[in-house]
Amino acid sequence: MNRLRVLLAGLSLLAISINATPGIADTVKVVVPFAAGGPVDQLARILAAELASVLGDNVIVEDRGGAGGALGSEMVARSAPDGSTILLASLGSQVLSPLLKPPTTYNPIKAFAPVMLVGSVPSLLVTNPKLDVSTLNDLIARAKRDKLVYGSAGPGTTMNIAVEMFNFAAGIKIAHVPYRGAAPAINDLLGGHVDVLNADLPVLLPLVKAGSVKALALFATERSPLLPDLPTTAEMGLPSVVMENWYGVFLPETREKLEKALISVVEMPSIKERFLANGMHGTLGSKAFEVRLTKEFAYWPDMIKKLGITAE
Repeated sequence: MNRLRVLLAGLSLLAISINATPGIADTVKVVVPFAAGGPVDQLARILAAELASVLGDNVIVEDRGGAGGALGSEMVARSAPDGSTILLASLGSQVLSPLLKPPTTYNPIKAFAPVMLVGSVPSLLVTNPKLDVSTLNDLIARAKRDKLVYGSAGPGTTMNIAVEMFNFAAGIKIAHVPYRGAAPAINDLLGGHVDVLNADLPVLLPLVKAGSVKALALFATERSPLLPDLPTTAEMGLPSVVMENWYGVFLPETREKLEKALISVVEMPSIKERFLANGMHGTLGSKAFEVRLTKEFAYWPDMIKKLGITAE
């Protein structure tokens, strides 16, 4: 879909190879547990390009989508703990999906050592302009009066959980229409087949700027400089409705050299500029990332149960 190809414009760089003295391994593989072309894949290619120059190794990206991220994660969990195979995962694939449908071949908590939280992005709630609502309060009033539907990439995804959190907090019921991925859900929003959709800010920002969708609220505690006039759910009296997706790097065991290399990459001015242009923030080192992961695994089981969300 042409509109979606600009969702992270300029972020898709090919992984490069450099003949140099081996660093972590002769070839480092970055595994993405999603299909090619999505935001995680594009972020992986940025990191791969720069890591190749920092580590002095060949760095390649391999997309291994399926089972909510479990196939790619299993591949890394079963790989040799020599630093040659890296997992670039998200909140959805590393925490939410395993909670809803626990994998049988690996333990998502014990199988990986967190290396770095590369960055986080808030979720954005949008509607089709034809729905004719201007604010979050307008949407709540409309949902109490009429039957509305929202699209998502499937049960248990951040797109699904975020709107169900909104439903619960606002005392409404916008019905769920699951799709096999974000792209078809967004297509149907643009076509008027669903009324509401929530997704990561960089995914929807080009559509907001083009006027194709109407932004109603950021599911966050602070406004984004990319949409400074857009209120947050916290401002609108819904402080519990916060969804921030993150992208993190994992290994079968901790490797300090990779963490140092990643830090040097994300501190590059060109990378910082790209992250800021897509609303990404909050890089964390391995220790701080481990603390956050512990909190995530403690928080989400009760929330998912309270919302009544189950796997397909």
